[in-house]
Amino acid sequence: MDYTLHTTFPQDLQGEWNALLEETPTHVPFLRHEYLAAWTQTRGGGEWRELEVAVVTARQDGRLAGIAPLFLDRSTTPPRLMLLGSIEISDYLDLLASPADLQSFVDGLLPFLASAIPGWGTLDLYNLLEDSPTLAALETAARRMGWGYAAGQISHAPTIHLPGDWETYLAGIDKKQRHEIRRKMRRLEESGVPARWYIVQDAAGLEGEIDAFLALMEQDPAKAAFLTPAMRQQMRLALRCAFAEGCLQLAFLEIDGGKAAAYLSFDYLNRLWIYNSGLDRSFMEYSPGWVLLGYLLKWANENQRTEFDFMRGNEEYKYRFGAVDRFVLRAVVTR
Repeated sequence: MDYTLHTTFPQDLQGEWNALLEETPTHVPFLRHEYLAAWTQTRGGGEWRELEVAVVTARQDGRLAGIAPLFLDRSTTPPRLMLLGSIEISDYLDLLASPADLQSFVDGLLPFLASAIPGWGTLDLYNLLEDSPTLAALETAARRMGWGYAAGQISHAPTIHLPGDWETYLAGIDKKQRHEIRRKMRRLEESGVPARWYIVQDAAGLEGEIDAFLALMEQDPAKAAFLTPAMRQQMRLALRCAFAEGCLQLAFLEIDGGKAAAYLSFDYLNRLWIYNSGLDRSFMEYSPGWVLLGYLLKWANENQRTEFDFMRGNEEYKYRFGAVDRFVLRAVVTR
């Protein structure tokens, strides 16, 4: 393979990049070209004060065979190489290569990084899913070079596997929880208060709906602190990109004319990736967050989505809705 180091984000590779992603075992929305371009522009919504792009591409007979979407972080001594998207706002990350090319790509990547980028000490990769074949490929390549390798769990990532039928889904979860979901949905529906839920589809109204979503998010003090100006810019860019690519699901529950709850998800690869949420606590008597989550699960089953991925975080409600654990890892290669 022929390796190339890109010290600016390679905007011209969008088509090839996303085509390669379709062959990559970890095919997740956070590895799409447009998402990582936006993330690089805002430096992760301000998570990083500085970063030096160090994207590596590999070609074989002219074909794009692998991408290591990296940056150099000089805040540590020695500097470390990390995945674009690290750490906080991109739930799943990875290298990009087909299963057939992955080991060869990684075998060549490590010596290329050693020669092309001076001074770094570790390849520090956050947010790899536990079943990513990159983990074994990295360990094999590192051992061959006499380098160190370590990996460990850093987060839960609960997921619901959907049967494709609402009643079958409900029958598969805890009886008490099944009763609670039905009771809360029925209580709102029988309250006599006007209520509806909807998914944003109108491009002309998108900016206003994003404003409404951010306003719901910032009712939570922790999320209000999270929403710095740079993070707001990042959120807007990510939502616009997802909408343009047809994979944004921004859903609202309205009660008595007011927006009571919202969920931001990616509707991607026949599954829902639940990214963030917002809640107006003045509507808490109607349990709007749970009710909207119930509507989304019903929609996902009826529309034949195969998974309801809560992504990182082990909040109790995820398991009460029937999620089962998987884990996100951090892998570190040390020269």
